[in-house]
Amino acid sequence: MPSEKVLAQKQAFVEELSEKFKNSCVGVFVEYKGITVEEDTKLRKELREAGVEYSVIKNSLLSRAAEKAGIEGLNPILKGTTAVALSHDDYVSAAKILCAFAKDNEFFKTKAGFIDGKMIDKSEVKNLSKLPSQEVLIAQVLGTMNAPIAGLANVLQGTIRSLAIALNAIAEKQSA
Repeated sequence: MPSEKVLAQKQAFVEELSEKFKNSCVGVFVEYKGITVEEDTKLRKELREAGVEYSVIKNSLLSRAAEKAGIEGLNPILKGTTAVALSHDDYVSAAKILCAFAKDNEFFKTKAGFIDGKMIDKSEVKNLSKLPSQEVLIAQVLGTMNAPIAGLANVLQGTIRSLAIALNAIAEKQSA
């Protein structure tokens, strides 16, 4: 039986982890066995640079924290080694980095994830990783919104150009 001090520390950790789950827009759970320290260090650096928090956490603590955060359906995947990557503002970077890493390492596997508190399976995590980044999506939307305006400007410019040519022809005809 754990001491009161250890139990209090675990409860505080679960509370803190639960808040991280609530404040994260996306989380990805992975099985990390079979990777070297060098590969793990490289992965953690890449995730940190993308603003993703990556931690190895005991399954029992993950289960309790997810339950407190209102994330249901996590228990079936909590077997074996589990690490979690949490992102607070970017929906695709964690999935993109972890799926690319899993492609190169046969023992490293994505288990599942969550988006805004709703569980997603590993196929949906893979689909999420294929999405372009938020900046690219915004640029695509703005480009789509800008296209009709640019088309209108070109049409109006062509009309004005035709009018100027016609007026110039009339002026040349009258001067001659």
